[in-house]
Formats: sequence, C-alpha cells, structure tokens
Amino acid sequence: MGGLALALSWLTVLPVRTGAPTPAVAAAALRWAPLVGALVGAVSGLVAAGLVLAGVPALVAGLLAVAMAALATRGMHVDGLADTADGLGCYGPPERSLAVMRDGGAGPFGVVTLIVVLGTQAAAFATLAAGGVAVTAAAGALAGAAGRAGFAWCARRGVPAARPGGLGATVAGTQPWWVAVAWWAVLAAAATWLVPARWPGVLAVAVAALLVAGLSAHTRRRFGGTTGDVLGAASELGVTAVIVVLSAVL
Repeated sequence: MGGLALALSWLTVLPVRTGAPTPAVAAAALRWAPLVGALVGAVSGLVAAGLVLAGVPALVAGLLAVAMAALATRGMHVDGLADTADGLGCYGPPERSLAVMRDGGAGPFGVVTLIVVLGTQAAAFATLAAGGVAVTAAAGALAGAAGRAGFAWCARRGVPAARPGGLGATVAGTQPWWVAVAWWAVLAAAATWLVPARWPGVLAVAVAALLVAGLSAHTRRRFGGTTGDVLGAASELGVTAVIVVLSAVL
C-alpha cells in the first residue's frame, strides 16, 4: 500500500505522511493514481451538482468545482498544463523549451491554455450538473481516473526523462505500456454502468486515451522525453476530454 499512500501524498493535499520513496514505490504510485483521480473527480462533480441544487448559477458552480479540484491537487496538474503549453509554444531546440518550462511563470501560451481548458471544464460540469448529483459525480470520477491513467502512458518504458531531476526523471520509463491501456480498458468497462446510455462513457475514455497518446508522442519529439509537467498536462487533457464528451451526449 506504499504506492497508494505516496500517490495520495503526491497528488492531493491530504496529510498522508510517507518516507523518501524508493524507485519501486514511486512507480507503484503512478499505478494507483487513477484511483486518486477518481476521488478528486467525484468530489468535483458533487460540488458542481450540489451548488446547482442550492441555487448557484450552473456556470459559477462549474467554475467552483474546477477550483476545488485545483486546490485539492495543489494546482500541480494545471501548473504542468501551463508549463507544457509554454514549452510547446516557444521556438528553438528542446533545451530552450525545457528552460521556458523551468522558469516557473506562466507565459502567454500557458495563460490562454489555462483559460480555455479550465473554462471548458467548468462549462462541461455546469451542463452535467443538470443531470443530477449521481450523474455528475460519476462523470467526474470517470474523468479524474481516465486523466490520471495518462501518467502511466507518459512514463512508459522507452520514453526517457527529458531532463535530470524532478518527478519526470523519477518515474520516466517505469511503466509497462500495458498499464495505461489496462486502466483505460477497465474504465471503459466501468463506464457502461457508471454513466447512462453506456456508450458515451466508452467513447469519452477512448477520446481521452487518444489525446493523451498524441500529447505524449508530440512532447517526446519536442522535448526529447517526458517531464512532470507533461504528466500534469496529460491529466488535464484527459479530464477535459471525458467531461466534454459526456456533457455533449448525456
């Protein structure tokens, strides 16, 4: 259970104490990450639906649900999304992109990406909230789990770390390729009873998997490997894909 404890410590604000992780425990933490994501996503869905039931305008409720998720994860994933967008948006060799990503500030590409992605998530949660608490919580859980399953794909064997140090270097190349595929398959199967009409959940997971695979391929070419920021971007991209598809078809 050390991997689960480390995943909770790394990926949430929960006060879970762990020692210095061994490489094996760090690798295990990525395999537990979808369960942690499901927890965060379900709470986000409950927040959105609960606020709508309390009379809060749907879009405001969606924005607050997204803000809650960012707070619950210390903003790690949205920071990774912004840094990855800035790195991909700059010209020059991989070293320049990685330097931009290390800078810490959000550049124009990062700011625009955050506005678009988080705004889209908020609007999707607002739409889903009309379907009730159970539907919104299930959609959030599915989205959170599918997004974090992307960690294993971005850290699969054969994908090196783009730079030494940091989370990316710790977990790069630690996951067999089938771990992410297995998670996405399990989530697609679970979606047949988690969300109404069965097929929308399967479609949502498939879209998320394809987008994360595309992001991983592109960042590997652009940066020379993976980083912790890429993992965060993959998570946010997967989450967004799932809730947008579900909000469009449910």
